[in-house]
Amino acid sequence: MNFLSHFYFDKETDNCYHVLGTVLPDLLKNADKTIVLHPEKLQTNKTEFNSIITGWNKHLEVDRYFHSSTFFKEHAHHLKNLLKPAIVDSPVKPFFLGHIALELLLDNLLITSKKIIVDEFYNQLMNCEKPVIDEFLLIAGLKETHSFHKFFEDFNKNKYLHSYANINQVAYALKRICMRVWSNPFTPKNEELMNEILAANRLELSERYVDIFEEIEIKLNTKTAI
Repeated sequence: MNFLSHFYFDKETDNCYHVLGTVLPDLLKNADKTIVLHPEKLQTNKTEFNSIITGWNKHLEVDRYFHSSTFFKEHAHHLKNLLKPAIVDSPVKPFFLGHIALELLLDNLLITSKKIIVDEFYNQLMNCEKPVIDEFLLIAGLKETHSFHKFFEDFNKNKYLHSYANINQVAYALKRICMRVWSNPFTPKNEELMNEILAANRLELSERYVDIFEEIEIKLNTKTAI
């Protein structure tokens, strides 16, 4: 799941470090794809660090439920087949595109249906103190934190997740993600066709997209109750 879909499950919390933890794996991956950290089992007495670790573990849990769900398998496969003819001359793998497109469409639907407020997400992240984040990343094994902080500051300043409310920006976001792997992933024609397909699929998804959030929430609550 993408940033805002992860935030959906903790949108009521007032613990900014927990929220940070729920998206930190993706923030690190976006900052530098070579970063590999595994703070899941770190032992610490610091409250803020424990909140980040709890959020991190929840991120892993939500992704595990999502990627093993029938919803994901059906809709990612469906999007792959829809998008495949639109990228016939592109180096991008259709499965990869279907996977990421589904996650971005879910974020779009959460925003446009007002199930989350994007600024509340950013406010939580900006409430986290830089020295706390810095210390956590260092004990988690990151060699230097400057690159991450530069990305994180730009991420919070630009607030580009607001753009996901516009369905045409979803195709642009897909392009930016693909550019991390392929230098020229799409032609203007590819993007035009993708926009049409994504807009049509968004309408189709809008009728039942909430199902996957409810399904995951039930699993999370069931595990907590045990």
